[in-house]
This record gives sequence, C-alpha cells and structure tokens, in this order.
Amino acid sequence: MFITSREKAIIELIIKTSGKHTAFSIATFLNVSVRTIQRDLKAIEKILEQFQLQLVRNTNKGLCIEGKNEQVFRLVQHLASSQPIDQPPQEKKLQLLLSLFQAAESFKIQALAHELGVSITTLSAYLDELAEWLTNFQLVLSRKRGVGVELTGDEVNKRKALANYLLLYFNEELIESLFLLEQGQVENSQILHYLRSDYLLTIERLVNDIVNKRQTRLADSDYIGLVIQICITMQRIMNGFRIEEDEHLDEDIDDEYRQIEEICTCLEEGFPVQFNHRDIHYLSTVLKGSKLHEAGFVSYDSVILGQLIKNIIQSVSTQLHIDLTNDFSLFQGLLAHMLPSLFRLKQNMSLYNPLTEEIKKKYPVLFLAVKNSVEKEFKEFAAFPDEEIAYIVLHFGSALVLKEEQLPIKALVICPTGIGTSKMLASRLKKEIMEIDSVEIKSIKDVQKQKSLNQFDVILSTVRLPFMNNEYIIVNPLLSREDIETIRSFLRKNIEQFTRNKLYTGLSTNEDVSSTKQQPLMDVLQELKDTHTSIEAIIQHFRVVRITIMTDYQQVMKNMLITASKENLITNVENVFETLIDRERKGGLGIPGTGMGLFHCRNPHVDKLIFQIAHLEEPCVIKGMDGNDMYMNSLLLMLAPEELSSREQEMISLLSTSLIENNEAIMIFSSSDEKIIRSKMETIFLDYLYTNVIKE
Repeated sequence: MFITSREKAIIELIIKTSGKHTAFSIATFLNVSVRTIQRDLKAIEKILEQFQLQLVRNTNKGLCIEGKNEQVFRLVQHLASSQPIDQPPQEKKLQLLLSLFQAAESFKIQALAHELGVSITTLSAYLDELAEWLTNFQLVLSRKRGVGVELTGDEVNKRKALANYLLLYFNEELIESLFLLEQGQVENSQILHYLRSDYLLTIERLVNDIVNKRQTRLADSDYIGLVIQICITMQRIMNGFRIEEDEHLDEDIDDEYRQIEEICTCLEEGFPVQFNHRDIHYLSTVLKGSKLHEAGFVSYDSVILGQLIKNIIQSVSTQLHIDLTNDFSLFQGLLAHMLPSLFRLKQNMSLYNPLTEEIKKKYPVLFLAVKNSVEKEFKEFAAFPDEEIAYIVLHFGSALVLKEEQLPIKALVICPTGIGTSKMLASRLKKEIMEIDSVEIKSIKDVQKQKSLNQFDVILSTVRLPFMNNEYIIVNPLLSREDIETIRSFLRKNIEQFTRNKLYTGLSTNEDVSSTKQQPLMDVLQELKDTHTSIEAIIQHFRVVRITIMTDYQQVMKNMLITASKENLITNVENVFETLIDRERKGGLGIPGTGMGLFHCRNPHVDKLIFQIAHLEEPCVIKGMDGNDMYMNSLLLMLAPEELSSREQEMISLLSTSLIENNEAIMIFSSSDEKIIRSKMETIFLDYLYTNVIKE
C-alpha cells in the first residue's frame, strides 16, 4: 500500500480526534487548501477499504472512521510501520531554500511550485514560514507581483542560515551520513540534496586531524557544525557566490585562523576551489564560537571572566539558598561555556537550543535566578538570549543533582549535544534512577574508536547510532518520564545478568576485593598530594623582583625565565619565552584598572608551577584584556606544565581569579611588597584547604 505523508497525517488526525475535525479544520492545521484535503480524502477512502473501514462525513460531527476495532487497530499498526512515499514538509522547505540560495535572480511562483511538486497554496505557506525564520539572519524573502520570489541579504548571513537549517532539522541525518561516509557505505553523490559527499568526507578528516586532535577539542554538535559550514562555504565559492568586499574584518591572525587556513590549503590542493581571506576569516569565527568538548581544555587564565563567573555562582547560590561557590567543576564548566558564548554574542552569531522551552518549564526558578545573575554581571549586552541562558542553566542543574547518592550499576551516556546537556543527562540519571552507581560520558567519536563497551550495564544515547552493535536506549536529553520508565524496565529485565556479572568480577579473588576497597583511598591520597605539591611549588618559588632601570618588559620577562632555568624550574628558556609571546599576540594580557599584566602559559618545558612578580619603576604600555592600551607597573608571570591534574588546575585558577577579587586584593598584588603578597597567597590557600580538604 502506497501512502503519502499528508495522507498518513490526516488518517492519524481523524483517528485521534474522531468527529472533531472537518476538511476545513484539517486544511488549516496542515497549512494546505481545502481542495487539497478533499482530494486526499478520496485517496484515503480507497486505503480504508483495504481494512474494511469507512470514512464518514458527518455535517454536524465532522470526519470519523467507522468499522470494527480490530480493523482500526490493524490500520494503526500498518501506519506505524509504513514509510510515506513523498518527502516530508521540512525536506520540501529545504529544497525551496536551496533553490532560493542558488539563484542570482528572482523565481516565478508557478515555476517554484512545479519544481517542488506542490500546489501554489502549499508553496505560499512554506514561503511564509521561511520568510519569518530568515529574519533571524537579516535575510529578506520578498514576493512581488510580476517579479516573483527573491531572497536578499549578505552572503555571510546566507551561509549561516543554510547551515543552521541543516543542523536544526536534519542533525541526525548529518551524523549518520558522516559515519556511513567514513565506512564507505554512502553511494549518493549528494547529501540532503546539496552537500557533496566527497567534499564532506575530505573536510571531516581534515577537521579531525587539524582541529580535534590538537589542544582544541570540539563538542560533537559543533564539530559537525564546523564540517557543514566549511562544506557550504566551499560549494558557495565554487558556484560563484563570494563574501562582499566591504565586509568588516578583524586583521588579527590567531590560532583559529591558522587552523582554518591549513584546512583550506589542503582543500585547494585536492579540489578546484580558491578560498580568500574573507572566507577563512568567516570560518575562523565559526570555530572560535564553538563549544569545547571538555572544560579542562580551557585556559585557566581568564581573570576577568573568571571573577564574573564567580560572582554569578555566588548570586545564584544566594537566590537559591544553597552554596555552590566551592564547586570547581561548575566554575570550570561555566568558564568553558562562557568564552565561546560571549564571542557568539559579540559577533551576533545566532545559537539554536532545542531544549530552551523545556528547560524553562522544567526549571523555572533556576532559569530566572541564572538570568538575573548573568544579566547583572554582563551589563554590556542589552539582554542575554534565552537559548544561551538555557545552556548555562544546564551547568547549574548538573551541579545541583550531582550531589545525589550512588549505587551499583554502570551507565554510558553517548550525547553529541554539548557539554552541559550530557552532564545534565548524567546527573538526572543518578537522581532519578538510584540503582545507577556511575555514569560515564563519551562522544560519538570516542565510542566508535573503543573496541568494547561490555563494561557498561546500560548504554544511553540522544540520537540514533547506525554503527552501534551493542544494545542501547534512545532518550531525550532532559530524560522524560517515559525515558525513566524505559530505563527502569530495562534494568528490571536484566537485573539477574547485572548481579551475576558483579558477583563474578567482585568476589573472584581476595586480591580483587582488597584492590576495590583501596582504590577510593588512593584517589583521595593522590588529590591530597596534587594539592600539596601545587601549593608548595607556588609558595616556595614565589618572589618579587624590583626593576629600577628602564628596560623592555619582554627582556624583564626573559631574565625571569633565565633565573627560573638556573633553579631547574624550566628546561628551555627560548621555547617558553616564545610561547608567552605567542599568547600575548592572541589577546591583551593587561588587567584593566589594575596596572598589572598577567603573562602566562602552559608548556612542556615547565617542570613546576611558578608564580612571580616583577615590579617596574617605569611603567610600560601593553594591550589590556579589554583590547585597549594600558600602563603596566607589575608584570605577573604564571607558568605551568603542559599536563595538569584537576587539583593543580584548581590551584592555578584559584590564584588567578583572586588577583582582582576585590579592591584590597588588587592593591596587594599590584604592590611591590613581597611579604604582604606572600601572606595574602597563604590566606587564599588556607581558606581553600579548610573549605575543601580539611573539612572533607
């Protein structure tokens, strides 16, 4: 039996609301003409005949399906398993969007309707919906009598709009296509009527090698987003669409620009395409606005932003009457999120969060508390979009529910929607299903590389995984009641297997039992050791150097490195110096309004944590963190090894954000009094130990 998506929708609608719908109300609901519905109803009557059912048109009661309940049930089962032979509306609208984007001139309504295979009424409804959606990207979809349909706007906005539409409505298809492409299982030359499969495969491999395997790691959603943006840019260029010459561009060349430039160079070698500076700059802003996959990849040094985030956590804690101020995981997660979030806002880059409305309904008080705190601290923005606030709420929600008790079953969460969402899902699992002891979060790419997942008792994913051989459960990122019941049902059915496996691995030998008992203690001892080593290194190697003669601040910094090298704290002065200079090129290091400049880096040639200050008698001009020039009297040098434990990161972050905690702290750290500064640092670390270690 052949059935179209609209016929299927009409039948389902009549079954669910028997007698309540007329042809006119269905036409209104589906955004088509009454004539179209009348034509479909004739086809539906023939379908119903195959099930010994009858379509009854009652003037007073509306449309209903009559017949035996068994036959209605058979019809419902058949509809559930049938695939419509036509394209769903979103796919039709995508084709319409592609036609408008690829045309330099206007389209006639009749020609467009014929091309898409829809009526003029249906096309008008699609155009109305797209016109409203495109205003978010400063694009205008106009219809003029005698002229036709025309799309006007900047090329950059067109690329953003097309990428957003693909990611918004076809995210799962894109994920599946990328994985099937890697396995050589896709024969179509085009994905979703536009993206060239050979381009996609090459771009995906380049992004993975050049971006994801280096220090920058992207969340899965942004990884896919970057691949799609590069592919769209490449195809737009090859079709003759270029970014306007007068487009305002930043001239700064940063890491993101260099990475995109490297990708584009490789693409130019393999395909007949030529990227210019404007194309590379546009793609670098996309990369810069992406979310990091792990909070630990974010530099610890964002002093001003770090202090603002501390204020937000304090404000939310006060509003909710719960203390989250010592939750470093929350602080680090927010820092990882806010850096690209603020960049997106400054660049007017739209962000779509499919969970916004659900988060507002589910956590209304927390949402309001976070919105109040964020807008209070970031006054330079007229208003923070609800989509951005919703992601921040996920971080707080995660911190609030991670405190729940743990019990014996191990779960794996595969979640490509971002840091906050995956953490929230993991936390909700622990809260709602107390049987689950530990939850591990992995990206799709990490799972694909892992040989076996047998160590996990239950595997959950927010999207379909075409490559997965293990049994898994698809859930909503916010874990609905239905999802919770499905998971509990799965656990009940498999409880015997879980307990048998646990008994076998846990009680096989006395050695296994003792090592299980010792492991938590060893973890605690390691954390205590990391904390002790970090604080001792910072305090022991701290000093204040007075520079009385006029000299270049870079030379002052180099002399400090030479001294550190003589004390066996660093092994390569030139390499560390170049890293510091490179960090300065990326953005200002002066702390506005303080007279201090924080020069910092992580480097494999640094053996221990170092914090030292050089006080300059003659101030020099450097670029501040706000982008403006400022005078520096105190050069603060903060160095750390390349690899840091979470406790070591916490110590560095604690110290860097304490520099501008209040006016007293600013006065102390900008002074040249080594004794007072050392005393202040000891107070900071003692407070931390009493709050986080000794009382624990």
